[in-house]
Amino acid sequence: MRRIFSSYAYGPGPRTNCWWDETIAAPDWPVLQGGKSADVAVIGGGFTGMSAALHLAESGLSVAVLEAETPGWGASGRNGGFCCLGGSKLSGGTMRRVFGKSAADTYHAGEEAAVHLVRGLLQSHGIDADTHSNGETQLAHTEKAARRLQAEAEKLRRAGGEPDFLTRDQLAGKGLNGRFHAALTTPVGFALNPRKYLFGLAKAAQNAGARLYQRSAAQSVQQAGRGYVIETDQGILSAAKVIIATNGYSSEDLPGWLAGRYMPAQSTVMVTRPLTRAELDAQGWFSHQMAYDTRNLLHYFRLMPDNRFLFGMRGGLLASPRAEAGIRRKLRQDFEAIFPAWHDVETTHFWSGMVCLSRNLVPFIGPVPERPGMFAGLCYHGNGVAMGSYAGRLLSDLVQGRGPTLPYSPIVQKMSRFPFGRARRMLMPPAYAVLGLMD
Repeated sequence: MRRIFSSYAYGPGPRTNCWWDETIAAPDWPVLQGGKSADVAVIGGGFTGMSAALHLAESGLSVAVLEAETPGWGASGRNGGFCCLGGSKLSGGTMRRVFGKSAADTYHAGEEAAVHLVRGLLQSHGIDADTHSNGETQLAHTEKAARRLQAEAEKLRRAGGEPDFLTRDQLAGKGLNGRFHAALTTPVGFALNPRKYLFGLAKAAQNAGARLYQRSAAQSVQQAGRGYVIETDQGILSAAKVIIATNGYSSEDLPGWLAGRYMPAQSTVMVTRPLTRAELDAQGWFSHQMAYDTRNLLHYFRLMPDNRFLFGMRGGLLASPRAEAGIRRKLRQDFEAIFPAWHDVETTHFWSGMVCLSRNLVPFIGPVPERPGMFAGLCYHGNGVAMGSYAGRLLSDLVQGRGPTLPYSPIVQKMSRFPFGRARRMLMPPAYAVLGLMD
């Protein structure tokens, strides 16, 4: 594999001490050995790959999923568990200006459909993923941001919506007390345990006939006749069609078309011990709403059903034991600054993982150019629970040669290259510096 971070980023170090690992045991999938075949090969066993596998298998196709590590090892098994609107880093106005109103409206309809898709999958397959939160709440970190949220609420009201906007004086009464100036709640979305959701999808896919393999990293993907041959350490998988679903853990050569088209970025999360009622009262935070602040380099957080508190933010720019220790210290400092009453509450778990960005700041979901029968879904900008599941559903339709039944905007059908090729990470420090100054 040809990846652009150091090997430490893709090893066990960043995910060691992940809270989700303690909530549900990983299933034991076999390793791909010898020669196998399938109608569709899916590379990547996260939300995208598992959603695609489930929907393809339910349509009667034979599917084989290749997971490079163990089940739940990647971002889908260690993210913050926010199933919400998102997937793009473009504002609605910018998206309409760049791509046109129709394409933008279709994209936003897709974001909402993605959340409803996850809810439907949980219900139809009986997946208990510890869901909670009625939508998500954005909290203003400055007075200027509060005015922006208020203007957004007024815009939604004029459009016929019923936005839930709270002024600074109203926050404490809703259990959202902290160093915030206002709040706006979007009623679409919910929080969940991502590992339980992923393994529920995996079980449903297996029940539908999909074959799931662990420790079976794709080493090469080569065209062979009208299909593809994928080599792993111990086996070979032949398939008529291939789905690339590797997101932030992608490789520059799987396939070569991906080189320079995606930007992995680290995100870091912590979880505290369960908070007591007295501690919740001391801070004035007793809401189980999933929330995030208005910073560009945002913080995201939520009180979970067992009263542990999850708090996350962007990760470091480097990947090494020293860098990991440094970003964990920074995360804890930010947590204490925002929630000072919890200064003495212990953090029991820290971990990091990769999200994925695209140059045009929107996801890619579609056929890979000049690779007949190959498709890809990636670059969800930190919103992979809903958008990854949705991408898998769209890809299952595309693989079968039919128009997707969910909204499918032309916005997500193109993917341009970053400058500087494998050295493109040099773009991140100045970008983070500018965003930090804006915050």
